[in-house]
Amino acid sequence: MKDGCQVCPSKQKCCPNADARKITREEHEDARQVARDLAKTEEYQIAMKLRKKVKMLFAHLKRILGLGRLRLRGPCGANDEFLLAATAQNLRKLAKIFPAPQQTRKA
Repeated sequence: MKDGCQVCPSKQKCCPNADARKITREEHEDARQVARDLAKTEEYQIAMKLRKKVKMLFAHLKRILGLGRLRLRGPCGANDEFLLAATAQNLRKLAKIFPAPQQTRKA
């Protein structure tokens, strides 16, 4: 559609010194548009809520339980250390859900 700019009433404002307006488009714009469209779906919103839960658990492990740096070496040591930290985290969660029964004190 080469004649599009020639018959346009706004040509003098838009591109006065050129025959037509040139709009550049990046190479990966199609992929970006697909990602934008996916971000508008209900499934994406659900996935982001679930992802936030997992990310918060890892943040808690790193900041509160001190798992920012592993102290044990090797894959087995790292696995053991991570499992211990995750177990501690799960026990803390469980303690919040089921609090220990209060014992009455005798005077």
